Amino acid sequence: MKKTAILSSFLMASALSLGLQGGAMANEPAVNQDHSATAGEAVSDTWITTKIKADLASTKDLKSTDISVETNNGVATLTGTVPSEIEHKKAVAATESVKGVVKVDSSGLKVKPE
Repeated sequence: MKKTAILSSFLMASALSLGLQGGAMANEPAVNQDHSATAGEAVSDTWITTKIKADLASTKDLKSTDISVETNNGVATLTGTVPSEIEHKKAVAATESVKGVVKVDSSGLKVKPE
């Protein structure tokens, strides 16, 4: 009988202790929040930017060294200068062809005056 009373007391104390810990933990803010969507977007934008730069560099008759590329949520922004309107159009077309690009902002890509 004495062993049963001790065992019952131990189990009751353990159950209460675990219950209180669980309640305390439930009120704490989550430390390990899921940032996978944000990380996925960043990786995706980084990949898109890299792919655009590679495509610009390999586009025939396009001097891409003076073109900067930034991508944010699939919107590719081209800035810098190109020698002609034809090269401007080539840069925009090459950028638009990259998978994941939802829009191209080329307002910052200027044609050098001759």
